[in-house]
Amino acid sequence: MKKMVTKMLKKMKWYDVPRFKLVMFFATLFLITVWPGFHNLVMRFAWYWYLILTVILAIPLWKKMF
Repeated sequence: MKKMVTKMLKKMKWYDVPRFKLVMFFATLFLITVWPGFHNLVMRFAWYWYLILTVILAIPLWKKMF
């Protein structure tokens, strides 16, 4: 799996990763809008759980950046 991802990333340009992030963001917004079950699932959690998850997932990136 890691080799496959590495191979795919080598084919991408520098602007493809941010573009992929935008696509995932807007796809999530689309699902929230058109699928009531997904909307209910997402909105069921308190805001601080999303903040905690964001910080936990960002820690490895921050370590590489600084």
